[in-house]
Amino acid sequence: MAKHFKLDLSQRPRRLRRTAGRRALVAETVVRAQDLIAPLFVIDGKGAPEPISSMPGVARFNITDLVEECRELYALGVLAVALFPKLDAKLKDELGTQALNKKTLILRAVRAVKAALPELTVITDVALDPYTSHGHDGVLNAAKDDVDNDRTVAILCEMAILQAEAGVDFVAPSDMMDGRVGAVRKALDAAGYTDVGILAYSAKYNSAYYGPFREAVGSAQAAGTRLLSKATYQMNPANRREALHEVLLDVEEGADIVMVKPAGLYLDIIREVRDAVECPVAAYQISGEYAQIHAAAKLGWLDLVRSRDESLLAIKRAGADLILTYFAKDVAKALGKS
Repeated sequence: MAKHFKLDLSQRPRRLRRTAGRRALVAETVVRAQDLIAPLFVIDGKGAPEPISSMPGVARFNITDLVEECRELYALGVLAVALFPKLDAKLKDELGTQALNKKTLILRAVRAVKAALPELTVITDVALDPYTSHGHDGVLNAAKDDVDNDRTVAILCEMAILQAEAGVDFVAPSDMMDGRVGAVRKALDAAGYTDVGILAYSAKYNSAYYGPFREAVGSAQAAGTRLLSKATYQMNPANRREALHEVLLDVEEGADIVMVKPAGLYLDIIREVRDAVECPVAAYQISGEYAQIHAAAKLGWLDLVRSRDESLLAIKRAGADLILTYFAKDVAKALGKS
């Protein structure tokens, strides 16, 4: 009987999934190379790239190699990079004073990249964690039990101006201090950098998944642990409405792009933000998200390429216009072959 059984259906959704061509024709979400921003780590000196053990395929580059990596990314269609420095521990102190050195590593890196690739969009981090001996994103208060919000913001404004002078396209305050977007916008405008944009880490959660990144920039070693708590300034993972409050404040203060971080664990937040604002929305697929996909694939539990691509599709489908991801180069290569 089953052999001759036919349902009387006018709607058969599987018709649209019957062939690869049909599936591509009606695909609602597409990840393109130009949707991706590649986070890159830079170190001083002339040594070979330093692999980051917890992030397979990711390395710290000296400035010369960083420029070449940027050339490769741009040729593949990745049109933006986000740069993060790893300083020698000897240069770090409690106030993060190296951040305001006009010859500091990140500023030299920006100048080199922009000289070689003026068309490439360069984004720089505005936070003190790569520069402080304690690993926090700002300077500590007198009791040394929390970050001093307003003193930190004053330093961030100076950092942003120096980065603008070096030629960045966007500064990216990632510190989660109150009022820092408005203060940075005013400082940039007053200094004549009205064309430098702000990509704000607007809803940045106090995630357990930042460990590999802290290894990459050396803030974990500075603090003595990759489990350093930043709960007094980064957002509580339990909160959703608070994210919208933070995002809307940043938009009001002058953010050109707002961002949710992490991405894959906060798809609901990305969708809430996308529905709430008119400006572009970015999401950061962070180091721990990247590392866990690689780890599971290494154990044979997941297919690396399919898991990678699905993770990015989910972030884009949730509403992100732009995705910071350590998979950027590999995905761009794959897209170029398809």
